Amino acid sequence: MKRYSVFAVAREALRYHQGWGRAWRSPEPKKKYEAIIIGAGGHGLATAYYLGKNHGLKNVAILEKGWLGGGNTGRNTTIIRSNYLQDASAAIYEKARSLYETMSQDLNYNVMFSPRGVMMLAQTQHEIRGYKRTAHANALQGVSTEFITPDRVKSLVPIINIDGPRYPVLGALWQPRGGTARHDAVAWGYARACSEMGMDVIQQCEVTGIRRQNGQVQGVETSKGSIDCEKLGIVVAGHTGVLADMAGFRMPIESVALQALVSEPIKPCMDVVVMANTVHGYMSQSDKGEMVIGGGADGFNNYTQRGSFHHVEETVRALIETFPIISRLKMLRWWGGIVDMTGDRSPILSTTPVKNIFINCGWGTGGFKAIPGSGWAMAELMAKGHSSLTEEFGLNRFKEGKFIDESVAAGVAH
Repeated sequence: MKRYSVFAVAREALRYHQGWGRAWRSPEPKKKYEAIIIGAGGHGLATAYYLGKNHGLKNVAILEKGWLGGGNTGRNTTIIRSNYLQDASAAIYEKARSLYETMSQDLNYNVMFSPRGVMMLAQTQHEIRGYKRTAHANALQGVSTEFITPDRVKSLVPIINIDGPRYPVLGALWQPRGGTARHDAVAWGYARACSEMGMDVIQQCEVTGIRRQNGQVQGVETSKGSIDCEKLGIVVAGHTGVLADMAGFRMPIESVALQALVSEPIKPCMDVVVMANTVHGYMSQSDKGEMVIGGGADGFNNYTQRGSFHHVEETVRALIETFPIISRLKMLRWWGGIVDMTGDRSPILSTTPVKNIFINCGWGTGGFKAIPGSGWAMAELMAKGHSSLTEEFGLNRFKEGKFIDESVAAGVAH
């Protein structure tokens, strides 16, 4: 495939952009692959990419029942951070954050990574204690964060109101190397790189069954026919339970809708990401000027990709107190995504009761930030059968009671 560069752009401009080829191929599935990844979202594509790049496994198919990146990858609010409390969580999220920093160069595709900084507001005394504890843990983990004062918050975000009557800002956990990236570009960049390695990205190919024999995976049944494989990775976020049922086992997850919205575009007024766990809201400004606002997850299990009015009202009402400047803005778009939640609000990257079936799920409300780290770890798990990044995220932890409790860091605001 043609390499993207400033020289290629200039050359194609002279040709009226007639020479650009497809970013990735759209082949028909082969009869057999070494590995099949179900789910062509960010995590699935990253898994396939690192299988090829790090482990030389390139006879791979990525199957997607809809269109590439059309699930949660295209529906999130693009926040990237790694300031988690538990060591296992900090390790995989920091791996992801560091990979984001060089992703555009690695993929030869501009993912628009913007290390603008992420702050998590402390608006209660309990949050002050919790965030100071996290800052100390991050220092031991090698993750650069600090707890900052209300005055520092105001200097970083001039439009914020730190003296709100219900939700005063008492400080914040600040990660200066956190930020955002373009969600679609991450999926497109990985898809292009996978296709260039000879992998097959197959869209509109729904998996309808998983074939097993003697406790080992044999292949999958799809809307495009039967496909054999030696290894199978299930990376389908909120639909994990459906695929696991096809394979003959159950997963300790629940699926709920998480919603977000964007305002009409305005001039630049905020160049950091602000998260407020107390009010279940977070906000950043996109490159187009829209205020990107996220809220809480629905309180009941569902597979809808729409928002619910009461959550939007609750989130916006609280954010207006903290950011009075947004009170007259009009909502431009409103949507929801299906997130998969575990009991301890930490992901599952694990082998399964069926030999050579591997599963990656349970990222809850924070999957986007983890994409490259998740793909790196899942690829290593599939290729070698183990990975230091996934050791504590196995299915067995729910039987053994070895939970990775990230309910404060991961349960609501991302």
